[in-house]
Amino acid sequence: MAELFLASASPRRRELLAQIAVPCVTQIASIDENPLPAEPAAAYVERLAREKARAGLLALGGRDDAVVLGADTAVVLDGRILGKPADFNESRAMLRALSGRSHQVLTAVALVGGGREAARVVSSEVSFRPISEAEIEAYWASGEPCDKAGSYGIQGLAAVFVSQLQGSYSAVVGLPLCETAELLGEFGIACWQLPAKGPR
Repeated sequence: MAELFLASASPRRRELLAQIAVPCVTQIASIDENPLPAEPAAAYVERLAREKARAGLLALGGRDDAVVLGADTAVVLDGRILGKPADFNESRAMLRALSGRSHQVLTAVALVGGGREAARVVSSEVSFRPISEAEIEAYWASGEPCDKAGSYGIQGLAAVFVSQLQGSYSAVVGLPLCETAELLGEFGIACWQLPAKGPR
């Protein structure tokens, strides 16, 4: 079985792979994450996922026995990609815009290795209840929004804002596990790599 490398520093993606018992080694490679002019959000996340995986494989020297997983997530509101907030003012503006509305979360996963690559893009719809100014300030003070696309983490404190989710919860967190498992299988990497138990 090929060795899986994760081209991401995200602890959430490592935790999601661990949830389905897939061991991995982190292999981060930096890329330019700026959107191209007039680039659709779905094309943007897929391009970044593929580029991260390719860069990770390149950093490994193109090892024949390696498969690299890249992923990217974008929060999209009215066709606009909401990235990570630079400061409190950006975070507040994002959360105000998301408050009481539904938005799209696009997550792409890409695998590269063995002379081939494949990718999937998963779209989910998240609805927020109205959020008060006091909640926005308290949420920023928690430190959680700082490194999150759209300035929130559904798996953390911001779960209280979510009134409805249509789609994949794990994709909103950062990695669509159903589609990831299918891709891993295509590359010969099994899920549920659990230690063998002795006879009962």
